[in-house]
Amino acid sequence: MTEPNTPSGQDLLLHERDARGVHRLTLNNPASFNTLSEAMLTALQQALNAVAQDEQARVVVLGAAGKAFCAGHNLKEMRAQPQLAYYQQLFAQCSRMMLTIQKLPVPVIARVQGLATAAGCQLVAQCDLAVSVDSATFGVNGIDVGLFCATPSVPLVRNMHAKQAMEMLLTGGFISAAEAQSRGLVNRVCATAELDAQVDDLVAAILAKPREAVRVGKALFYQQREMGIESAYQLAGQTMACNMVHEVAQEGVQAFIEKRTPSWRG
Repeated sequence: MTEPNTPSGQDLLLHERDARGVHRLTLNNPASFNTLSEAMLTALQQALNAVAQDEQARVVVLGAAGKAFCAGHNLKEMRAQPQLAYYQQLFAQCSRMMLTIQKLPVPVIARVQGLATAAGCQLVAQCDLAVSVDSATFGVNGIDVGLFCATPSVPLVRNMHAKQAMEMLLTGGFISAAEAQSRGLVNRVCATAELDAQVDDLVAAILAKPREAVRVGKALFYQQREMGIESAYQLAGQTMACNMVHEVAQEGVQAFIEKRTPSWRG
């Protein structure tokens, strides 16, 4: 799939899968700073749907080509169709894609090699984990053009304290990678040369754990976050009970008792 700013024959989104079940998605329109155009959103949705259908999938690494990770929505595309119905459809499409990331049964790691702003910052916040180069900057600066970053605010305020998120949203100010880490937006910050090694370290750690435990854990993590504390404990307790009777936990506990390495099939 291509769009006007993309060289002919170049895929907007690269999708690779290795033998371990690691899917690597790469935003591949550096000329437009990997903006979330309609075509890019469609490509991401299709790729995420494919991951959801892959029963052997274990991890998704979401990265980008060029200097920017993602500069948000394509403002030229948005300005060309100034109708409420169009904007409603566009933001609904984007929200579906973001929620698909959360609903995937496998962790999604953002590999941030550059600028992440507006819906691009939203994309980082929506991923389960994030590793960033130390030179990257993050912002939700739609307010600079009169557009409050409402949809980016949803995962942003679920990553950091409310006043920290609100300051970014109201002022359009950018924060450094180090500040993003201290606020909880990214997990790790490293030099550019170390980015892939840091991402691979997280991937390896996840692959070393049983697929079933990771699947139920991710689902529970997001479900309980939206509940009151009593309902959250009830759901968490039931999840742990079901997890405990599963063969992977039975084997893991037995291996711990016997002081040996667990033998997991997945």
